[in-house]
Amino acid sequence: MSDYILELKGITKIFPGVKALDNVHFQLKKGEIHALMGENGAGKSTFIKVITGVHIPEEGEIYLKGEKVTFKNPKDAQQCSIAAIYQHGTTYPYLSVTENIFMGHEKLTKLHTIDWKCMHKEAKELLEHIGSDIDPHANMGDLTVAQQQVVEIAKAISTQAEIIIMDEPTAALSKRECEGLYRITEQLRDEGKSIIFISHRFEDMYRLASRVTVFRDSQYIGTWDVDGISNDVLISKMVGREIKDIYPKQEVKRGKEIFRVEDLSKTGYYRDINFNLYEGEILAVTGLVGAGRTEVCQGIMGIDKVDSGRIYLDGKRVRVNHPQEAMDAGIGYLPEDRQKQGLILDWSLAQNVTLATLEKFTKGSIINRKKENNKSKELLEKVKTKALSVYDKASSLSGGNQQKVIVAKILNSDLKVIILDEPTKGVDVGAKAQIYEIMSELAASGYGVIMISSEMPEVLGMADRIMVMKEGRVSRIFEDAKDVTQEMILETAMDM
Repeated sequence: MSDYILELKGITKIFPGVKALDNVHFQLKKGEIHALMGENGAGKSTFIKVITGVHIPEEGEIYLKGEKVTFKNPKDAQQCSIAAIYQHGTTYPYLSVTENIFMGHEKLTKLHTIDWKCMHKEAKELLEHIGSDIDPHANMGDLTVAQQQVVEIAKAISTQAEIIIMDEPTAALSKRECEGLYRITEQLRDEGKSIIFISHRFEDMYRLASRVTVFRDSQYIGTWDVDGISNDVLISKMVGREIKDIYPKQEVKRGKEIFRVEDLSKTGYYRDINFNLYEGEILAVTGLVGAGRTEVCQGIMGIDKVDSGRIYLDGKRVRVNHPQEAMDAGIGYLPEDRQKQGLILDWSLAQNVTLATLEKFTKGSIINRKKENNKSKELLEKVKTKALSVYDKASSLSGGNQQKVIVAKILNSDLKVIILDEPTKGVDVGAKAQIYEIMSELAASGYGVIMISSEMPEVLGMADRIMVMKEGRVSRIFEDAKDVTQEMILETAMDM
């Protein structure tokens, strides 16, 4: 009898021109939470799809409870008690929670009609079992992201899954929501479920996992006990090099005031927002989820209409009713949801970079593609984007590189103020260090940078000043980030 409930040996998966997995190995024990980590593009997603039967490997073997198995399709994996919860969920927003839970394995009456009464009852029991009071009749689209994750877990349990794969489940959750997910995950482990937990967040790994496996460049690097590996060693294994300073903040002499907001208000979201920004400065805006951070910046950008308030750039008042007016005035914005708000995924990198400034590359109605491509290539190289060419689709890049494309797009405009909303959300540690380096270089070049962030280490590591928001108001502005601790920020955010 094998010591492992799941074991993969020498798995190789090849796509045209790309070896997505190269002789990788993995071992999962019963009742274990096993973290899988690596940079974007390391092969983790392809690996999941091999385990769940979406992809059939060219080489290698899969063993389940010591016996060799072959998955030709996802149904084969599901029948072997394997389920996956993906980062970008496979939910149906216009169907009920019950319908989402039992999609593909509906309960039937003796007359072979759907047994709604039985399904609603079992859905309620499944949700209660993991400590949730979500209404099974509710529409999936009306739930929060955290609630949708809970329903996805209930769906996995409904298939009698013994092995559950969670792909970046905490990426879009608040700290409190993460704690709820941790509790459910630990409960599943205690019930004997085996869990593969994929995450870029070190706190997830330390909180949950007993072992961690690292992939890099489509290859297996190694497996370690979580208690026996340090942050620095783990980072070097993930990126293939030592990152001595993940927060490469340059010391920049603060210049003149270039931006000021006075009494900005929007009923129901925020009120009386006052702050300023200087040349060469990184101002971090933080606080609990729902404090109004993103809403304020969207008001500044003209994405949402404000009720009152004034915005000044270089001492002159500017009126912004549309994002293009904000960019024309000299204010740029990198949105939190890069895929929905920052990029057109089916377009090339060059088209995305030049989208907001297309007039620079047109004469009449004709676009000068050579000029567009050359400028895009220059900007993409400047922000160290990893891509084969400017003709690549944005959808083909990793999350960190997609973020860099948006930065390149911002740099193609004549800006003085750059707002970055959760700039490292969902990107790996290597890409984070590069994004921080770009931010530091922007500040050193004289830009004023506003960074909205929920991650305390990057707030303390990158900011010159810190503005803490609470319930739609500015709770406090710390004038020197060097004198601030995480505890001070949390006390201010929670008004303790």
